[in-house]
Amino acid sequence: MGTFATIEEAREHFKNDRFATNAGMVIDEMGEDYSVCSVTLNDDHKNAYGGVMGGAIFTLADLAFAVCANQIHSLSVAQQVSINYLSAPKGEKLIARAKCIKNGKTTAVLKVDVTDDTGRDVALFVGTAFKL
Repeated sequence: MGTFATIEEAREHFKNDRFATNAGMVIDEMGEDYSVCSVTLNDDHKNAYGGVMGGAIFTLADLAFAVCANQIHSLSVAQQVSINYLSAPKGEKLIARAKCIKNGKTTAVLKVDVTDDTGRDVALFVGTAFKL
């Protein structure tokens, strides 16, 4: 059984992640070893060139990572993460799908795929969560 009994409980907990929630990021789905988060893009997410800011993409992936990691081991923090930006988003929404690929006693390794609502691969985020 995970940390959160329901998705509503997880949403209540992560509303305190103010940076992500103030940027419009939401938890859409959650299971024992996965989570899905999304954000509808607007001008606040744009960089100086009119594209989506890398930090917005990273923040969405990080939220999905945190939801999944803390569902597996509460309280967990990021020990190491990396992101590869693959393509510029073309759609109006970003979706981050986190999946646990290795669950250990004190660490978990998660992969987060970020796509847009057109199905375009936007980023690949891999992280190690450490159980406190």
